[in-house]
Amino acid sequence: MHSEDPRAQRRSGGDTAVQADLATSPFRVDRDRVAGSPFFSRLGGVTQVVSSTGSGLLVHNRLTHSLKVAQAARAIAERLNTRPEVANLLDKLGGCDPDVVEAAALGHDLGHPPFGHLGEQVLDRLARHRFGLADGFEGNAQSFRIVTTTDVRGPSAVGLDLTVAVRAAMLKYPWTRLSHPTPHPRELPEPPRGAAEPPDAPGTGSAKFSAYVTELEDVVQARAFYGGRLEPWQQTVEASVMDTADDIAYAIHDVEDFYRVGVLQHATVSAELNSWLGHAVELAGLSAAELAAQQRRPGRSLEELRRRLHAKDSWTVDDDAFARAVAKVRAELVDGLLAIPFDGSVEAEQAVAGFSARWTRRLVDAVGVIEEPTTRSGHVVLAVPQWHEVQVLKFVHRRFVLLRPDLALHQRGQARLLTALVEALEQWATDRHEANRLPRRLHDLVELAGAEYARIARTDPAVLVGATGDAPSGPDAVRTLARGRAVVDFVASLTDNQAAALLDGLSGRTGQLWTDAFVL
Repeated sequence: MHSEDPRAQRRSGGDTAVQADLATSPFRVDRDRVAGSPFFSRLGGVTQVVSSTGSGLLVHNRLTHSLKVAQAARAIAERLNTRPEVANLLDKLGGCDPDVVEAAALGHDLGHPPFGHLGEQVLDRLARHRFGLADGFEGNAQSFRIVTTTDVRGPSAVGLDLTVAVRAAMLKYPWTRLSHPTPHPRELPEPPRGAAEPPDAPGTGSAKFSAYVTELEDVVQARAFYGGRLEPWQQTVEASVMDTADDIAYAIHDVEDFYRVGVLQHATVSAELNSWLGHAVELAGLSAAELAAQQRRPGRSLEELRRRLHAKDSWTVDDDAFARAVAKVRAELVDGLLAIPFDGSVEAEQAVAGFSARWTRRLVDAVGVIEEPTTRSGHVVLAVPQWHEVQVLKFVHRRFVLLRPDLALHQRGQARLLTALVEALEQWATDRHEANRLPRRLHDLVELAGAEYARIARTDPAVLVGATGDAPSGPDAVRTLARGRAVVDFVASLTDNQAAALLDGLSGRTGQLWTDAFVL
């Protein structure tokens, strides 16, 4: 690819040579810019599910997760490009460059806040209800905001000035929460994955989205090249590769982590899978009420998964494939990896490495491209057997890790910490006596968001309508939105330890004067 290629266009129109980047390919430049960002470095201190300090063992964090997603994404792209039968289709849909998918994969989690998905939920609630931000908070949208707006390492100190192709590839959910595109994908008869409203929060817009209204111009520019090739709500091929690689990495390494920690126990996982395999016909005959009443009995949760897949993904779910996937996971995970408890020995480490390598290769090799996917799928898809296997692996993680009461206890404490930190920073930002001593980074974020929301209030105030149903009017309303977005941006840019240390300092619980939380 050369700089005159439309996919290599940057917002600034800058010359990469003038910007002193080491690479010559514009997409390789993007990969290097993402990898060199301080927002990327901080992911080493951001929880994936549990922190390494809490487990006493080395477990994945957002940085190691991103590296593995990038590894899988590049492998998928390279394999697809060696298959002549899909070459014309890839070109027709807009291309599949390995450097693009690697850059997007490295950047896809930049916006994840402290404490993983728990932090995401807390910041979304505070953004919408405390600050009236209609967009709320979403990790994917925050990642896009970082690379287009808040990272200062680019040539113009506004984002990273990435190419059209990489920005488009980061749009896993290429819509805003409420307003773009028109018609909004949540209004489709069968909304794309993530586009539907959360059942417990009707009227709040899509559950998942990849851009705030503040970055809408960047979305439009990044997607313009693909306008005649893809529907407005469809991922680019490169975004679809990144999304698939994310699923693969998540399904494998979270199982690996909790085997290491000792949370995944042979007996409980075996009982669940074996009970379903032995009584599948009987379980399928239970009513929904009977199934719910027996929820704690082995096999019932897996039967609930089978029914959910039929309800949400009827385009690909198949009962025979599901049964084979359960049997495959039982053979590889229950009868294989979990049969011997992890003890840190060479034998145990090799067993983990072998499990991870076999599954990664199996899933990466099973990726294909389809020309006309359902709205529930991207153009890049796993083969039917492997798609079902990923669903079962993710089920094991959710059923035996995420739903544990002890994890819930830990996360409730983290939620209180983040809530208190946001409230303390808001109070500081509104204290006119301390305005001159506000952390410089927070001060700069307030000014940045103020300019953004003032512009939107003049040009398209309807997109700022929040839960109250009223468009903001007057400078005070705009300042409230800007301050809220700035505080959320600031907190989302912290590591787990920085968030805890900063709250300790603001609440007077520490005598330590200096902490790295203050230098962001």
